[in-house]
Amino acid sequence: MDHSVYDGWQSIGSSGISADGSFIFYTVTPQEGDAQLFITTPHKQQIGKIDRGFQADFSADQRFLVALIKPFFSESREARIRKKKPDEMPKDSLAIFALETANLIKIPNVKSYKIPEETSEYLAYVREDLPPSPDTLKADTAETDKPSHKKPVSILHIRNLASGNETTFERVNMYHFNKDGNALVFVRTAAEKDSIGADAGLYYYDLVSDAAHHISRGKGVYKNIAFDESTSQLAFTADKSPEKSLQKAFKLYYYTPAQDTAIVIADAYTNGVPSNWYISGDGDVRFSKNGKKLFFGIAPVPRVKDTTLVEFEHANVDIWHWKDDYLQPQQLVNLREELNRSYLAVTYPKQGRKVIPLADEQLPEVRLTYDADNEFALGTTDIGRRIETQWQTGSFQDIYAVSTTDGSRKKIAANIRGSISLSPTGNYIVWFNRSDSSWYSHTIQSGSTLRLNADLPVIFSDEDNDVPDEPNGYGIAGWTEDDAAVFINDKYDIWAFALDGTERRILTNGAGRSNQVTFRYIHFANDRNLPGRPRKPTIIDKKEPLILSAFNHINKENGWYVSNGRNNRDPKEISMGPFRLGAVQRATETKHYLYTKESYVSSPDLYTSPDFTSETKLSSINPQQTNYNWGTAELMQWTTPKGHAAEGILYKPEDFDPNKKYPVIAYFYERLSDGLHTYIPPTPTPSRLNISFFVSNGYLVFAPDIRYETGYPGRSAEEYVNSGMEELKKQPWVDSGKLGIQGQSWGGYQVAHLITRTDMYAAAWSGAPVVNMTSAYGGIRWGSGMNRQFQYERTQSRIGATLWENPALYIENSPLFHLPNVTTPVVIMSNDADGAVPWYQGIEMFTALRRLQKPVWLLNYNGEAHNLVQRQNRKDIQRRELEFFDHFLKGKPAAPWIEKGVPATLKGIDWGFGN
Repeated sequence: MDHSVYDGWQSIGSSGISADGSFIFYTVTPQEGDAQLFITTPHKQQIGKIDRGFQADFSADQRFLVALIKPFFSESREARIRKKKPDEMPKDSLAIFALETANLIKIPNVKSYKIPEETSEYLAYVREDLPPSPDTLKADTAETDKPSHKKPVSILHIRNLASGNETTFERVNMYHFNKDGNALVFVRTAAEKDSIGADAGLYYYDLVSDAAHHISRGKGVYKNIAFDESTSQLAFTADKSPEKSLQKAFKLYYYTPAQDTAIVIADAYTNGVPSNWYISGDGDVRFSKNGKKLFFGIAPVPRVKDTTLVEFEHANVDIWHWKDDYLQPQQLVNLREELNRSYLAVTYPKQGRKVIPLADEQLPEVRLTYDADNEFALGTTDIGRRIETQWQTGSFQDIYAVSTTDGSRKKIAANIRGSISLSPTGNYIVWFNRSDSSWYSHTIQSGSTLRLNADLPVIFSDEDNDVPDEPNGYGIAGWTEDDAAVFINDKYDIWAFALDGTERRILTNGAGRSNQVTFRYIHFANDRNLPGRPRKPTIIDKKEPLILSAFNHINKENGWYVSNGRNNRDPKEISMGPFRLGAVQRATETKHYLYTKESYVSSPDLYTSPDFTSETKLSSINPQQTNYNWGTAELMQWTTPKGHAAEGILYKPEDFDPNKKYPVIAYFYERLSDGLHTYIPPTPTPSRLNISFFVSNGYLVFAPDIRYETGYPGRSAEEYVNSGMEELKKQPWVDSGKLGIQGQSWGGYQVAHLITRTDMYAAAWSGAPVVNMTSAYGGIRWGSGMNRQFQYERTQSRIGATLWENPALYIENSPLFHLPNVTTPVVIMSNDADGAVPWYQGIEMFTALRRLQKPVWLLNYNGEAHNLVQRQNRKDIQRRELEFFDHFLKGKPAAPWIEKGVPATLKGIDWGFGN
């Protein structure tokens, strides 16, 4: 392969299956260019294709598919070249595809569309177009031939999918169907020269009676529109203060179809709203399922800037204080989030409408159940313990049960570091405590707490944890519908624990641990995430056969098993094989599955199956792969010098000849062998090794797993990487004098360390490395604003001590102090906008090696992040990586940038590439 293959290499983008399993859509997307959306049956009968289609969805009655259509890639590219303004760029179109007749309707200049959740008679979309003339609230959709000099406006179209008839409303910037699809609300802005905004505001459009009601009048900001479950109540927030007002005044509005207009049911002066607080425009609004409760956000009234101050006469300064919860850089990164922070409150629209605050600045996080009908919510707070996150991962939390009836709080537990959940019906609070690797259940009504896994011989925390911190758990698999039990994962199996402590058993009968197979329950429901609503909890019905995903840790195979949750038998295998599965979904009304399946030699194509035993392959992407020298992936095992069992992946070219000698590049991070059956497309990477590309070009690529010893991450890399390469050197087909190493980020650090400890490598590539842990320890991760201490003491860098407790470990593990030992030519990528690793780390490495007169190059992609984002930069680094390794491992002539660099005077003129 050469670099020209990248743009045309394809992947499966979005996909979906209709409720009854009769129709499937999927997109095939090249890395660069125009995608295609295919519509087919489960039997691979193609019924339609939409060029450049995306964001597709089926109507509820499965008669239509609706999607957006992107402009031609070439048109968008040309517009970018011409530096067109955003409103001058090519626009999306709308596609309406009739599944029964294959009739396709295209509508240009469409900004967005929506279809109701449960019915399918109507479609709503907003199109940017000239306004109707004359300017009326409701107009016919017939096109006019009269020329117009008016500016384009956003026009809402409400279309009857069956008849094609449309109703339009101009100047609409927000719209929202109710669940049943018989009503739609939308926000209409004022006309361009209308300072009063006579027809601006929120409208309720009854699709049954074909009548629009202006339920809230006036210019303003309307947000957080929410219907209740029965679609008989509507709530929203609105601020109608003057546009230039520095102090917003949102109010909570309430409407039912029996009312003429929406009424204010909560503002800053409502009974229950704390003094100097107000209704937040940034808090989600939602009803409980039974419609009795209305939840929304409140917040302290913010201070506003004095606009009379002369800006250049006042200092612009950040003040860091040692008692601040968070460092100033972290505060600045999260500034918008903090300015928009709201605190949950509730009112009862039909019962007095008093506001009951549930959260406040001392208890900022309060979570509801999905239905929110129950009395108690889950409150958590880490107030007073946030400073500790500077040097540890995750803060210690106190847990509360908060009454939605009166706002009272019950303290459940203190100083918990781990995951915390509220059961689906809100009767129990369940948490994993990292401090003792245990799961707990608290019964809210009785106030009793029990340790679910007490006296069990199985570990429920991460068994492979090798960082100097308390391990996390494997998470919750699901719940029973009645809150009777919670299903919890260990490394291999799934356990069922009665939340009242009366029963506990292994749902998978221990078969996972005995066979080193990890079983996981897969929730197939294609639930839509509605605005203002949390994700539905995973409910497991033990009466039904449970479909479990399976991963074999020995041979890395994947597949499916079925388990009967009512007995103590081993799960039964459905299918297992040397492949990897992804994007699994199931039709909601039938047991018809849709998923991708891949291996290292096969692209992730789309498949459908009724049972995971027989399957139909729907797509055939990347047929051009057969024209190129691809490769194979095999599991390699060896024993390290300290006697540790080790494994990794060895990639070989498809035309591998054991009678030839091959150069080897080791690429590593931490543990990669579980990806043995993962497809790796040739693609310009963010700075990782382009494995399939190098394999195609005659390299062996070795990806070893590394397991770490606390305090000695560098030595650990030596133990596994170097010993693995030594094992490979025993093979007659390995050119032992042509070994290279490549890594990015943590892998880049390990590359930098290894070349200070051995001369076995002929070439090295180190992306975004930390080389001086003493200077990096106190630095800032500018992307998050967090201090880096936690990384060295508790997580990836694995020192396990502060700099002043054990400075010798920091120095030993810092390549900077050992660079005089380097003999390997090395390229460093270190970008000036890196938000994770300060780019001066790369500068320290480069300037030290330059001072020592060692062969070294540094690539700084201007304005780029830790991992390259811009595709042109990704393509650039792929060319340079190949030229670099080809020169030092294959003896090819050095490209000009390697031989003599590129001076600043030629930047943007000559890139220094070879021929």
